[in-house]
Amino acid sequence: MRLDKFISKATELSRKESKKILHAGEVTVNDKMTKDVGLHVDIVNDDILWAGEPLSVAAGNRYILLHKPEGFECTLKVKEHPIVTELIAVPEIGSLRIAGRLDVDTTGALLISDDGKWLHRVTSPKREHAKVYELTLAEPMDSAAQENAVEEVAYGILLDGDYEDTKPATLEFIDETHARLTLEQGKYHQVKRMMGYFGNRVTELHRASVGHINLEGLEKGDSRFLTEEEVAQF
Repeated sequence: MRLDKFISKATELSRKESKKILHAGEVTVNDKMTKDVGLHVDIVNDDILWAGEPLSVAAGNRYILLHKPEGFECTLKVKEHPIVTELIAVPEIGSLRIAGRLDVDTTGALLISDDGKWLHRVTSPKREHAKVYELTLAEPMDSAAQENAVEEVAYGILLDGDYEDTKPATLEFIDETHARLTLEQGKYHQVKRMMGYFGNRVTELHRASVGHINLEGLEKGDSRFLTEEEVAQF
């Protein structure tokens, strides 16, 4: 990578500003001062410092798991609430994209990357990656209502405004107001709409896992890079 481009990526400086600090002799590469803006550097192995401070950029694509808390939007631009990428401390935040967005009031597993093809594989309904949701209902459902809901969801239901039934899914009740729903698709507001189909309302929603990736060891607002094995499952 060209040195001026590397500096721009590793800092908040523009390419023009990067050239200025190079011309001022403020940058060293492997302990040697250089003013060569076009010098090609190895972003992994070269030791590059600005004013004595090391610079680095991510090598290759980033694959991140975030435990999304309430009050954050899955969007690229600030609207009414802060955006989830503000919770992640990595360079070039603007290049990251989100797979399978969650509502502002929904918590849980969120996969984020700058690899567009990988993101498409995560969200593609053809891939049938299971997503597990834990939900709290506004109204209790008795055993008869629970049994009916479990059966209908297993076959698929026609949501208001749709032309096709939902794909077969697994609904498990923990008690009268708490359930676990496993889906292999991601229609707009699907979980909330599915519960609305049964005359109920979701008051709390949490995505516990995507595929085989869960939130074990992550508190709300925390994130981590995926392992190679986790990336390869999509």
